[in-house]
Amino acid sequence: MKIHFIGIGGIGVSALAQYYLAKRHTVSGSDLRASEITEQLQAQGITISTGDPNPSLVTQDIDLVVFSPAIPENHAERQAALRQGIEQLSYPQALGRLTREHTTITVSGCHGKSTTTSMIGILLAKARLNPTVIVGTKVKEFESSNFRMGGYPDTKYKIQDTKYLVIEADEHFGSFLNYNPTIAVVTNIERDHLDYYKTLGNIKETFKTFIAKLPKEGTLVINKDDAEAKTIVPKKHPYKTTWYTTKGKDAKALAPIMRLPGQHNLSNAMATLQVARILNIPDKVSFTALSAYQGSWRRFEIFSLKNPKPYTLISDYGHHPTEVRVTVQAAREKWPAKKIWLVFQPHQYQRTYYLWKDFVQVLSTLPVEKLILLDIYDVAGREETSIKKKVSSEKLAKAIDALYSPTIQQVEHYLQRNLQGGEIVMVMGAGDIYNLTLALTREHPKGKIQV
Repeated sequence: MKIHFIGIGGIGVSALAQYYLAKRHTVSGSDLRASEITEQLQAQGITISTGDPNPSLVTQDIDLVVFSPAIPENHAERQAALRQGIEQLSYPQALGRLTREHTTITVSGCHGKSTTTSMIGILLAKARLNPTVIVGTKVKEFESSNFRMGGYPDTKYKIQDTKYLVIEADEHFGSFLNYNPTIAVVTNIERDHLDYYKTLGNIKETFKTFIAKLPKEGTLVINKDDAEAKTIVPKKHPYKTTWYTTKGKDAKALAPIMRLPGQHNLSNAMATLQVARILNIPDKVSFTALSAYQGSWRRFEIFSLKNPKPYTLISDYGHHPTEVRVTVQAAREKWPAKKIWLVFQPHQYQRTYYLWKDFVQVLSTLPVEKLILLDIYDVAGREETSIKKKVSSEKLAKAIDALYSPTIQQVEHYLQRNLQGGEIVMVMGAGDIYNLTLALTREHPKGKIQV
């Protein structure tokens, strides 16, 4: 089968492309711009075109077109597929097909999806359950990829399929309603994606619809410590429910041996432990795997930079007020006597607008010595012009008495001039702020990554 992926540079779409490549299908793709991800896919043999949409890429011999949810219907390549009668599926629809062909473990929730999905995938691999994993970050144990084809972590990946599929199930736009889980993990529920959902009530109703898809032999794994998550579980349901918490004896035993700091990471590990028990994986295997977990790309990723002024750099994807708060708190717990500088790039004007009060409350009370705000990252095609006029990082910086530095280059120069050495510099956000991490690690020879 020949499959063409539009928006192949996306973290989810790229993983699905790798799945079909591993299944020996012919895969091609397109994206607006080249990236580290597209380069990695090309190195695997996938033909990728970058730049403006090109309808000539969609030829008559293509069997299926898969597109990122960000790609509109009037995109030239989608229109070419339509004219030729080629089947088109969005990424969630295509992934949904795979969930119906496997025993699928989904991880959903406002925070912790990528970390928990990674933990579950790694643990199942260590237990030799041979999972295929699709996750929204790059994982060291998966050869720094966002995808793992069924195989063992200490051997080359195998071509054949596997019984278990572990996926990150994003709730935005109701995407996870396309999936059919056998085990569904819900980490937490909070106000987010309000440009789509409008209210917390709508978010909760969508989660209720999702967990209702569990079969009678399925299991819901849900966070007992999260007040909103607890409210979505109906009094009567055909599936089993397993709760997890950071307050019990299991968490007390696991906390001292975890390499990742923070109560939120302990919570993710507890969810993983419950999934392992459902699959009859011995606790000894689970504790060993969880204690060895090193974290993943842009999830409290730590670099020790040596020259000319040594300091510790943390790269993190957190972009919701709660994520910022718990991540900074984890850093403060790990380095109680160090000076912490936070460089934060708000992600999406609509998120900043709807969660303005939350951002002000959280950012103004963080235990940091310096807070620097970059301009809000503009998500192409998902911003309302009227809202863009109402909020800005400059206004937010004034509200919380932070330093406003609009561009990555300006922040880079500020750090060069003002760091004294020994600081903890946290670079947080889901946008192109990662380019600041790349610039800083290029300038300073990287020391050993420490977790």
